[in-house]
Amino acid sequence: MKIYALARKINKKIKQRRRENAGRYLSPVRRFEKFSVPEGENLVSMTFDDGPMNMPINPVIEPKYENCGLTKVLIDIMGEHGARGTFNVIGTTEHNYPDREGTINKPTWSGVKHDHYPMFGKDKYAGAKHQKELIRALIDNGHEISNHGYRHVLFGRNNIVYGTREHFSNIHEVVSDLTELHNLLKREFNYEVIMSRPPHYIDKMPDGFTSYEAYAMMGYDYLAASFDGGGWMPTVGSYKEDVKNMVQPIKNILESDSSSLNGQIIFQKDGYNMSLMTPVASALKEQLEVLKKYGYKVVSVRELKNQYPFEDFHDISKNFEIARELEQKGFVIGYKTNEFKPDKNLTLGEMVTMTLTKEDYKKELNKICNSKQDKAMYLKQPYYLGFSHYKRLDLMDKEDSIATKEDIKRFYSDNFGINPSIKKNSLKRYEYLEVLAELKDNIDK
Repeated sequence: MKIYALARKINKKIKQRRRENAGRYLSPVRRFEKFSVPEGENLVSMTFDDGPMNMPINPVIEPKYENCGLTKVLIDIMGEHGARGTFNVIGTTEHNYPDREGTINKPTWSGVKHDHYPMFGKDKYAGAKHQKELIRALIDNGHEISNHGYRHVLFGRNNIVYGTREHFSNIHEVVSDLTELHNLLKREFNYEVIMSRPPHYIDKMPDGFTSYEAYAMMGYDYLAASFDGGGWMPTVGSYKEDVKNMVQPIKNILESDSSSLNGQIIFQKDGYNMSLMTPVASALKEQLEVLKKYGYKVVSVRELKNQYPFEDFHDISKNFEIARELEQKGFVIGYKTNEFKPDKNLTLGEMVTMTLTKEDYKKELNKICNSKQDKAMYLKQPYYLGFSHYKRLDLMDKEDSIATKEDIKRFYSDNFGINPSIKKNSLKRYEYLEVLAELKDNIDK
């Protein structure tokens, strides 16, 4: 596990660099790690990966759970505490054979070539395909369902930890897999998924595209997390200590700062850990009691996102209500990092991109995925998509230039036939929201 711990440290640094780069560009797909919730409101989300699971908890913590699968136990505990979660489910891993069983307590414990949930050889006991009653129970109890991939196959290679794992080759395979689970949930439960988390957070595909492009094709946002609730690591040798190791970090961070989890997303496991145990069955109750002590309400990520869509912009900010309405209408107004950056000067690239909807972006991206030339231009400069959509490639070299009043008026007149009311020569991003509101009202007529 030392190698795994080292890999996580390296991955954390890589993610930080990627975040800095991602924060440069607007995107229809925003990575949700946390949200800007007003002080004192105390909202937090929990996400549960890799289920639903219908195998017994290990160990059995109470007689009433003697013959209960883990997901039923989680639903029961969440219900007792008035909590709603986001369950990041799979379809089934039954097709991930031939394979060999992995080594217990190792990252590849469930399979050498692929993951097998809830465990090797028992694939029918987890996932939406075979556990429809659990999916229905989750929905009926007010929980959110998100897409963790139909087969839970890696989007691309990861040599450090998952070097033996097979993976998808391109964006078309990834989108096909996501679509299979999306359609199953829509067909069987009339449920519309709006976000997804890639298996093991591996984003980059061999063809150069990433999770962000795949999710743009699906109309999704990227479900991440900001706090690790534990429950997936191998046992330290004592179940009691395993549970303590899940609860103590939450106690510590709230004792240090009672508002530190406000707007955050806590990662949890809906399945066995690397030692085929389920410490989450005991720890979840204690975690929820700690959160309650500090006045927290546990809601789904969808609920958090609908109230406070961004991580740096909330309802005491000027024009926030306009931003929220535009976001709910599908306009591409936020950065990949889920920031809005309200006080940033508006650039030409942003001026153009913010007029696009997710559907506009998806249609244009479909063309790009099937053209080597367009793909090369897009991967080099993401705002190429917007400039191409409006046939304004002449602006490509000026994408980072400040948009002037004249630039905005000319662009809106040429493309939408409207003359927006603008008093200042240049605008902050929060000020540009008023111009976009005029555009939306014009479209709605």
